[in-house]
Amino acid sequence: MRILPAPGPARLLIAAQLGSSVGDGAYYVTSALYFTTVVGLSPAQIGLGLTLGWAVGSLAGVPLGALADRRGPRGTAVLLALATAAAVGSFPFARSYAAFAAAAVAYATAQCGLAAARQALLAALVERAGRTGVLARLQAAGNAGLAVGAALGGLALHAGTRGAYLAVFALDALAFLLCALLLHRLPVAPAGGAPTVGPVRTASGVRTAAGAPAGPRLAVLRDRPYAVLTLLNAVLLLRMPLLSLALPLWIVRRTDAPGWLVSGLFVLNTAAVTLFQVRTARAVTGRATAVRAVRSSGRLMLAACLVYAVSAAGLPGWGAAAVLVAGSVLHVLGEMRHSAGSWQLGFDLAPADRMGQYQGFFGTGLALARTLGPLLLTSLLLVWGIPGWVLLGGVFAAAAWAVGPVGRWAARTRPTPAAGASATASATASGSAGHPGGAAAARGGPATAAASA
Repeated sequence: MRILPAPGPARLLIAAQLGSSVGDGAYYVTSALYFTTVVGLSPAQIGLGLTLGWAVGSLAGVPLGALADRRGPRGTAVLLALATAAAVGSFPFARSYAAFAAAAVAYATAQCGLAAARQALLAALVERAGRTGVLARLQAAGNAGLAVGAALGGLALHAGTRGAYLAVFALDALAFLLCALLLHRLPVAPAGGAPTVGPVRTASGVRTAAGAPAGPRLAVLRDRPYAVLTLLNAVLLLRMPLLSLALPLWIVRRTDAPGWLVSGLFVLNTAAVTLFQVRTARAVTGRATAVRAVRSSGRLMLAACLVYAVSAAGLPGWGAAAVLVAGSVLHVLGEMRHSAGSWQLGFDLAPADRMGQYQGFFGTGLALARTLGPLLLTSLLLVWGIPGWVLLGGVFAAAAWAVGPVGRWAARTRPTPAAGASATASATASGSAGHPGGAAAARGGPATAAASA
């Protein structure tokens, strides 16, 4: 599978993602040991500092995304990539808990803001019909970069010296400097997203001029259906700490499977996403197919949870390992379906002139899953055992099913073109039928998808 597409904005976005992911992969596998063995912080202090950092970062994602809407996503993304490089560069100078916590807050804030700005930049530079495919390539590139970075971090862990750890921080900082350079080479995207054709009438009857957003500056905070969709997405994103934390603890404490299987299942997941995420995303072309993808992901995650539960049913080591591998295959299939569907919904239901703040808000689902997931999942699975797996699978399935009615609720509250603008838009669509992606974008537009969802 070719991760990088043809030359153009999408290729630069993906190259930037690949470079920053290599640095992050090395950072993720080494940072905790650096701060415990070199700086002398306790695991509890590190956990609290990171939780604080991601909590602040998730809150900052919305205003930073709104900044990208007002000032332009390219310049904002470049500045936030530089801020991330500076935050990583400050870690070697953090010799106390207070300094570490401040650096963690700066790092997480810059990362969350950068994610929102890059999403807004993608929406401004890539046609609607091609966004999910580009996001799939971004996901594949991110996983490939994390794998390479983790291998480089492993070399630092093997050396175990302060110099090796500092080299990892330098690598991560340089990776984000490269990311900033690549983002700077992209075309300048206009502030406020794509221009609106003619006047727009919202559900409340408010008209706005072309390109002029109406309502409060942080309108996403009052968008109840989008908030509920973000919450449902956060529930479905519990699959991430499930793979990275809860499942490894389950394997070691509740099954007779070999401990090395923890690493094997992680490699299986990463390789599958790298190889097959783009192919999986091709089936998602609009809101209706996105809802179907998310619902099928819920069923797959329910099946995966039930299979994982069987691994503790007194099976010998090889039997438990085989069951866990089968569960992991269902898990990664559900993950790829959920990713493709949630990307499409997150973009389609966000106003074009407020894409940055909406993507920043949608991204809080990931921060919420990272913050609350470890405690919730370890309590549910390691304390309750098999009944906990059954309950968790039911939660995944229920949240995925609820995406359908919530998506229809959100679609009913989206702005719709006024009568005069509809005729103009129709003429524009007809005139661009020969333009690459024009017909596909029309078929995948909100009105068509909402009707069939």
